[in-house]
Amino acid sequence: MPVSLASPSLSLFDSWSQAVTEFGDVHIDGAGLDRGQAAHRAACEAFIAKAGRYADPKATPPDGHVACDYFWITDDGEVVGFIAFRRELNDWLRSYGGHIGYSVRPSRRRQGIARRALDLVLDRARAHGYDRVMLTCDDTNIGSYRTIEGAGGELEGVIDGPDSPGERMRQYWITL
Repeated sequence: MPVSLASPSLSLFDSWSQAVTEFGDVHIDGAGLDRGQAAHRAACEAFIAKAGRYADPKATPPDGHVACDYFWITDDGEVVGFIAFRRELNDWLRSYGGHIGYSVRPSRRRQGIARRALDLVLDRARAHGYDRVMLTCDDTNIGSYRTIEGAGGELEGVIDGPDSPGERMRQYWITL
């Protein structure tokens, strides 16, 4: 079965838990989780409920957040990563987060998974009438910026990151 996008579901709990655990105590881009969040069943249930609220066009996201579609990237029924499509940009996302954020679990990197998942989300954005989307990545994340550039990303600039001195972020736009 090829790489695909799955809506968050308890039917994938075991695989989701293994994927989250594999990341350890780091932020997981596109996962919608707090840094170091435990990968237990209650956390998964809470995230599934959150994903439903953020995807609901009638719901109002919490302050500082935007409507978002969360997906689990799967390969042969295994959760191999996470990707989020944020339907608008607030000030923070316009600088540091972009419309799309993604992560692939460490054991499954360098297999084209991020590129395939990005292509699938770009197809969704195009179908929803977007003419371009913004993505960002750390300036030192060669795999991510090659993925973005391979999908047609055009570098807009490199800026200081939000957290630590010397951290640099690349900002890209992809025309759909």
